[in-house]
Amino acid sequence: MRQITAETVELLDQNDELASFKNEFYVKNDSIYLDGNSLGLLSKRAEQSLFDVLNDWKEHGIDGWMGGKYPWFTLSEQLAEKLSVLVGAEAQEVIVTGSTTVNLHQLVATFFEPQEGKTKILADELTFPSDIYGLQSQLKLKGLNPDTELIQVKSKNGLTLDEEDIIEMMTDDIALILLPSVLYRSGQLLDIERLTKEAHKRNIPIGFDLCHSIGALPHELSKWNVDFAFWCNYKYVNAGPGGVGGLYVNKKHFSKTPGLSGWFGSKKETQFDMDHHFDSENSAGGYQIGTPHMLSTAPLIGSLSIFEEAKIERIRSKSLKLTTLLMNLLNQELENEFKIVNPLDDKRRGGHVALMHSDAARICKALKDNGIVPDFRAPNIIRLAPVALYNSFEDVFKAVEILSKIMKNREYEKYENKREVIA
Repeated sequence: MRQITAETVELLDQNDELASFKNEFYVKNDSIYLDGNSLGLLSKRAEQSLFDVLNDWKEHGIDGWMGGKYPWFTLSEQLAEKLSVLVGAEAQEVIVTGSTTVNLHQLVATFFEPQEGKTKILADELTFPSDIYGLQSQLKLKGLNPDTELIQVKSKNGLTLDEEDIIEMMTDDIALILLPSVLYRSGQLLDIERLTKEAHKRNIPIGFDLCHSIGALPHELSKWNVDFAFWCNYKYVNAGPGGVGGLYVNKKHFSKTPGLSGWFGSKKETQFDMDHHFDSENSAGGYQIGTPHMLSTAPLIGSLSIFEEAKIERIRSKSLKLTTLLMNLLNQELENEFKIVNPLDDKRRGGHVALMHSDAARICKALKDNGIVPDFRAPNIIRLAPVALYNSFEDVFKAVEILSKIMKNREYEKYENKREVIA
């Protein structure tokens, strides 16, 4: 492979059609932020839309629900129309609401319908812990024992999943399947379309946690016939810490009554009749529970306007180039120092690169003290996520230069090899 130089990287940045979007974000001059897969940076548009909603509250009080710049009563639906483009769905199949785990509870409460001989939920052993906590809770609420009724597909290497193993576990006693789109440690992208087809062959509803793929790559949930999905918007979508989440329900299921009913899932025209009969909206909007969190929703207005202009296909294309450059530089400058454990194939990789090293925790600390913001995941994984909207190719080049210096000078040895409270 040809040597990658500063000139090589400069040319990549000159030809980057998304380069101007970096100016939309609050990027520190003395820092390279590679942790967008945990929390995306603040954009100026997201900041402004938050100020706009605050101003509507200040100026209009309760009349902000129907007036002001962004009337609150229908804001979740308006944003869902924009968000639906990122997941490949019809507008009415998506709603902006809740948080990842709240939306998981809502959807599992709806789609998990155990019957005699068909009582188990299929998940995997590498998924984010909160998903497992939610599934355990839902089983208990149905009077079932999570120790026997929650089946988790095993990983052969502790990092990735074999889709053949997942399909093999789709047995007659499985009532529901829930999987991640991208594994949060290794960055493995699962074949959602294939897994959905296999589940439906066996008459099993299947849903996906899109937290580590939304905003980083395109989806085609409606085309793939996925039953349901949910996600956060504070990673690649840059909606802010604790920002409102989203969910998707395939329109073929609109006749279902949501498992957890709440008044904001009512039909808009009858919601304020205050009738004790729940008249669910005939769309994903029916899966809302409580009053929308406006100050957590507001930044999404500005953030999604950036995605409208940048286009998710272009974002994915640059993301793959960034992660490929990162891996090639690591091999060039730090050969055999780290084990790259994310998939190398573009079609199987999410938005980050995962490095395994026995000193991962303290290497992350050394990187931070050198102006690089990485992410650590126990027990020994460094995650580096160059984000297409605000990271340049030069950022990646400089980050590897600094990492190389840290490793060659063994700077990390002065730190304790133990994670902080928040890794």
